[in-house]
Amino acid sequence: MYKVQLEESYFPAQADTLYREMTIGQVLREQAEKLGDQKALRELLDSGEIGREWTFSELLADAEKVGRALASRHKAGARIGIFASNCPEWVLIEYGAALAGLTLVTINPSFTPREVKFVLEQSGAEAIYYLPFVRGSELKPIVDAACDEIPAIKHRIAIDDPDTMLAGQNTGELRETEPFDIVQIQYTSGTTGFPKGVLLHQQGLLQSNFDVFKRIGVEQGESFVCPFPLFHTAGGAVSVLGSLTVGVTLILVSNFDPAAIVKAIERERPQVLGGVATMYVAIIEAARSMGADCTSIRRNVSGGALVAPELVRAGREVFGAPILIVYGQTESSPGITHTWPTDSEEDLTQTIGQPLAHMEVSIRDTNDNSVCPIDAQGEICVRGYHVMKGYNNNPEATAEAVDPDGWLHTGDLGTMDARGYVKITGRVKEMIIRGGENLFPAEIEAAMLEHPMVAEVAVAGVADEKWGELVACFMRAAEGEKPSVDELRAFIRERLSPQKTPAYWVWVTEWPMTGSGKIQKFELGKAFERGEFEDQMA
Repeated sequence: MYKVQLEESYFPAQADTLYREMTIGQVLREQAEKLGDQKALRELLDSGEIGREWTFSELLADAEKVGRALASRHKAGARIGIFASNCPEWVLIEYGAALAGLTLVTINPSFTPREVKFVLEQSGAEAIYYLPFVRGSELKPIVDAACDEIPAIKHRIAIDDPDTMLAGQNTGELRETEPFDIVQIQYTSGTTGFPKGVLLHQQGLLQSNFDVFKRIGVEQGESFVCPFPLFHTAGGAVSVLGSLTVGVTLILVSNFDPAAIVKAIERERPQVLGGVATMYVAIIEAARSMGADCTSIRRNVSGGALVAPELVRAGREVFGAPILIVYGQTESSPGITHTWPTDSEEDLTQTIGQPLAHMEVSIRDTNDNSVCPIDAQGEICVRGYHVMKGYNNNPEATAEAVDPDGWLHTGDLGTMDARGYVKITGRVKEMIIRGGENLFPAEIEAAMLEHPMVAEVAVAGVADEKWGELVACFMRAAEGEKPSVDELRAFIRERLSPQKTPAYWVWVTEWPMTGSGKIQKFELGKAFERGEFEDQMA
């Protein structure tokens, strides 16, 4: 841990790791030259067996082929969408796009046509690269339904067809880029109810995730099992680019299956495992039921929710190593703070650790933006090289998130102690974290208000033992017959992806209100947990 004694809730940037300005192409070529025959990427199949594999030299060669093919179709700076579950092609396109000087727009494979259309249009993408089937569902009809209404889309390419994917590789030329060039747009919902495209540059994505791996003690040549979805920064940034910068073998989990992961850990003996808390619970349960030896794992990295003391103890029992938490958000590439392997159980379970290297973190008063005293609650803010360039075509939202002094306001309330350890105490933005995925009430509310029988709606998170939080939808009915739960669920599923579908539907006749006339969603959630709405459930 950093040995500091702070006098206010401001943590200055630390320089305990090497800082250098990099591009993805530069690092990929360096690792291929230095670690050419070392495994770089291995595909973990649903069976628990290893599928395709690439050394660092082979990964560079194939990424350059993809990059030349992409460059033959798209001009420098063009934006291309990727709509797929975890697969090696996703990683090759991520690298290939960077080598071709393009910007990759990541799209959740569970999105509906409406959501896909919004992301493609808002980002200005001119192509979509997709996997035809994901977990038994066909994505091509979704792609067609979304793209038929977007004249700007020039290409719809299935990434499992190598002939189509690599067409043009003999004519396209790779392009030089700069460290602070935008390389990804990741979408994160906001309090307005509309997703915002976060503009992320190469330097932020590379350096910050190098520092995440250094914080937890990952070493060159080790293997990292990645079940995080690649469309999320935990996958496409932390896992893929963190592994690249340190020279780690990435074992990419195609579909999350705890038993398959346990089989692979016992057979392949990797040293590092990642996953949100719900994934760890499932993996630990599978390991115990199978009687498997998972003690090769010496580092566990989690995010999205605090790690319960019971889970820390279970992790030590099954892996022999603690589960460490990283806190961040897409806008910061994504890491902000991280616990240390040597932290006490109290710090592992009740804090989100100390700031990562080369960035400043402060707790700021929500009224005047001043730095708070030690242990006083305020908004968690971060400043540094890794902060986003802004939200795509949304200067108003950018100005709200990043103040004139360069501080990114996370929207999370927290405290900082004299050691620089941070705790989360609440949310300015009312975000719901379900199984490690961020959901935003306003987006769900906007969709529900389209229903003719819903006059008013408020969405809040309610505690759940398995998922951390679940979505509860509170509604005041318009005149007429109330729709059934099945009708409500079908209505929302036409508009939003499954994880955004409320678990609970509650009809109310009045709301708890603030003095200024706003609905108190926090009070709704707490009242629900106390059982006060049991007779009003739909």
